[in-house]
Amino acid sequence: MTLELWLILIPVTPLLLVLAMALPGLGRHLWRLTPLAVLPALAGLVWLPDGAWAFYPWLLMGTELALDPVGRGFLLLTALLWGAAAVYAQGYLGAGPARVRFHAFFLLAMAGNLGLVVAADVVFFYTSFALMSLAAMGLVVHDQRFESWRAGWVYLGMAVVGEVALFTGLILLVHDAGGHGMVRVWEQPPDAAAAALLVIGLGVKAGLVPLHVWLPLAHPAAPTPASAVLSGAMIKAGLLGWMRLLPPGSAPEALGTILVVLGLVGAGYGVAAGVFQYRAKTVLAYSSISQMGLMTAGLGVAIAHPALAPALISALVIYALHHGIAKAALFLGVGIAQRVGRPAALAWLLLPGLALAGMPLTSGAVAKTLLKAPLYDAPVDLSLVTLLLSTAAAGTLLLMLRFWVLAAGGAREPRPVSVFLWLPCLVLVLGTVLLPWALAPEGAFKALTPDHVLAVAWPMGLGLLIGGSGVLLARLWGGTMPRLIPEGDLWVPLERGGQGVLGWISRTPGFWHMPGGGFTLALVHGLPRLWAAWLDRVARGERLLLRWETLGLLFIGLVLSMLVAIYLGAVMVGPGGP
Repeated sequence: MTLELWLILIPVTPLLLVLAMALPGLGRHLWRLTPLAVLPALAGLVWLPDGAWAFYPWLLMGTELALDPVGRGFLLLTALLWGAAAVYAQGYLGAGPARVRFHAFFLLAMAGNLGLVVAADVVFFYTSFALMSLAAMGLVVHDQRFESWRAGWVYLGMAVVGEVALFTGLILLVHDAGGHGMVRVWEQPPDAAAAALLVIGLGVKAGLVPLHVWLPLAHPAAPTPASAVLSGAMIKAGLLGWMRLLPPGSAPEALGTILVVLGLVGAGYGVAAGVFQYRAKTVLAYSSISQMGLMTAGLGVAIAHPALAPALISALVIYALHHGIAKAALFLGVGIAQRVGRPAALAWLLLPGLALAGMPLTSGAVAKTLLKAPLYDAPVDLSLVTLLLSTAAAGTLLLMLRFWVLAAGGAREPRPVSVFLWLPCLVLVLGTVLLPWALAPEGAFKALTPDHVLAVAWPMGLGLLIGGSGVLLARLWGGTMPRLIPEGDLWVPLERGGQGVLGWISRTPGFWHMPGGGFTLALVHGLPRLWAAWLDRVARGERLLLRWETLGLLFIGLVLSMLVAIYLGAVMVGPGGP
């Protein structure tokens, strides 16, 4: 098999399986093959050499795919998590047409995630990124509950904001670079407007505060296997996008300082909001916000100090792998904890949580050691950044303590756990221990030296101290944590404010005498009838729309429209464009 064919099979295989599932009568059977869609990616990790590159002049505007060391690390993470979640879904989802629909959207999002990892040009990166983002909506709203639709609409709204910002930033980037290949982009430093748009567009996916509000709503609403890839793999697309489009040495150094500040704010805010949550998956969502903040800060240091970039980028790849595997193991473990008793539940949840907190001999200790090591060689004093990174580890343990309390209670009536559930979870749990020795043995040995053991151990002790104090304070509130921060935090007051404005309008007679008030009055009074008529139409069309084949055709049409927009945008750029 040629290198060109192998590279293109990595993102195309899931799409081919979706098309096969669309054939009459096959969808009810082919969904079982979903885990096999990651095989070309896993095989490519073994067979494809570093620096593998291929050009496809017939695809889009001339597509380039490549696999470099950074891409290899993210491809390992992406393929492993999507494969594990696909196996888990085999035993998690109930029978019925909704199961086929879930796997269809699952495969579409998988294709986008794999595609953006191997993309070596801006157009294919954006197309894959948008495919992943839009298809994930189908995963969030899978069970059709009100909570799921609310989370789905917030997710979609934020995704659209991110897509518009990303698309606009890429147009500016390509125009200045004179081409859409990644190499051309790296040669031309982005201007301030393009850099800001890329930070916003990719920051939505990366959970950058204050663009994070979709995470604590979407993660609890989505089915467990979808939550695992949302938090473990898809959220890393923002980080990878920054590495590709705003690389150290090309991006403005001032941007690095901004990312450090935003990242550290996010790391602290994720902890502060997460400890007051009452659902295990919501705590994990805020933990992801905190951990992505640490990675954002690390990338910011690399951009601000390009001399440190090689070591920091390598450390960030290991950190992303560590966090993705541990977080996916925790999400999948929640599903198991809901079916078994307390001791067995703790067995699935303890080790990944300790790994996230940085316990010695786990992937977390190695990742944190590798991330902090280059900071000591910085040309300026970064001791404050190092201290804040260490302190954030104490916050991570605090979140894990809260998570264990909420998740490890087990089911009231324990049920058998099928091999489809415990096998992928077991693989990921073992990965939190074996990963460092397989990918970074020098870092693993370095993390065992007394100085580094102490460096990762004292934050855990601090976390235990704060956690114990929190238990005492909780007893003052009657044995429970106060509900100081709701799920969705910043989104909730905006939502309530909008409802309050509508309520004030409906209760204010003088409002209707303002300019345009008559139209508004007619609109508000007519809304109930319009709403009832719309619901009736939805009810009549629900059977058709819930067929995933129909959704698939609509989705393909949306993707084609997006490709036309990309082409027209490139044409409008003019001679300076690609």
